[in-house]
Amino acid sequence: MSALIRPVILCGGAGTRLWPLSRAARPKQMLALAGARSMLAETAARVADPALFAPPLVVGAADQAEAIAAELGEAATLILEPAPRNTAPAIALAALNAAPDEVLLVLPSDHVIADAAGLRAAVARARPLADDGWIVTFGMTPDRPETGYGYIRRGAPLGEGLFRAERFVEKPDRATAEAMLAEGGHDWNGGIFLMRADTLVAGLEKHAPDILAAARRAVAGQVAEGQRIVPNGEAFRASPAQSIDYALMEKAERVAVAPVAVGWSDVGGWAALYDIAARDAKGNALAGEAIAIDCAGTLIRSEGPLVAAIGVRDLVIVATDDAMLVVPRGEAQRVKDVVERLKTEGKDRWI
Repeated sequence: MSALIRPVILCGGAGTRLWPLSRAARPKQMLALAGARSMLAETAARVADPALFAPPLVVGAADQAEAIAAELGEAATLILEPAPRNTAPAIALAALNAAPDEVLLVLPSDHVIADAAGLRAAVARARPLADDGWIVTFGMTPDRPETGYGYIRRGAPLGEGLFRAERFVEKPDRATAEAMLAEGGHDWNGGIFLMRADTLVAGLEKHAPDILAAARRAVAGQVAEGQRIVPNGEAFRASPAQSIDYALMEKAERVAVAPVAVGWSDVGGWAALYDIAARDAKGNALAGEAIAIDCAGTLIRSEGPLVAAIGVRDLVIVATDDAMLVVPRGEAQRVKDVVERLKTEGKDRWI
């Protein structure tokens, strides 16, 4: 058994809730939203210790190959998805390209983790369970009754800081989220998993055999070109598009949760970015060429033109070289409606 853990970085998201900054040609994970480096580069840096981690497998869109390679250089192997099929098929491709006994750490490429050392310590603590055939998910400590995340209810303890995952809860309504927060013992599902490759394969064989069969056919027909692997497109497109939560986590028998408090955010929209951004005394978060006069609680970000705001409260204002967004911060999730309208009207050059 390899002593090193193999990171699997999922890099296929579009991040439409961060429009107009995040676009199809330059999605969220390629942006430097919470530091000097892109979110993808920050993710790779968290698992770059060669004493703990093998070089990562990065599963991403084929049309993003050059952008991903530019961020990561030759340190990673790229598995290029011919088409988007959600996380279960993507992770299956990685597992089938790993050694069966390798322990995989599956990570989204577009999340913020302030305490990377804390995450690594939790991974080390969970490693024996993964070696023993458990799937370990890392539960993020909730600090508010969030309705946009899934939750995991802790069950019986399995060791220090480890519990059986008793139940997965889909995105709840406000009252349910408040009740779970008050009760305790519930964590946000952050989408980070630790398991052996053969554990993942066996789980899909039992609970999502059609996904595994399509992935196996895609891997059997794949072409390797240096550090890039291109699975067979026809075979992969035949796979159902399902999340790993739905396909496996909610159905598998041996799933554990490791609660962690590591300063996690999925940066799922402009309001989430505001929450983690540095702010002035009046609660304004400014980035790029931005001026705020008598403003409060407002995020202003410019990728080009000067943006000046006077006397506004609780807004999100984002400018690029060809588009501008203005929305109340409390309604920032509705940005996806703009993207849908642009699609409907055939204005793809702004998507």
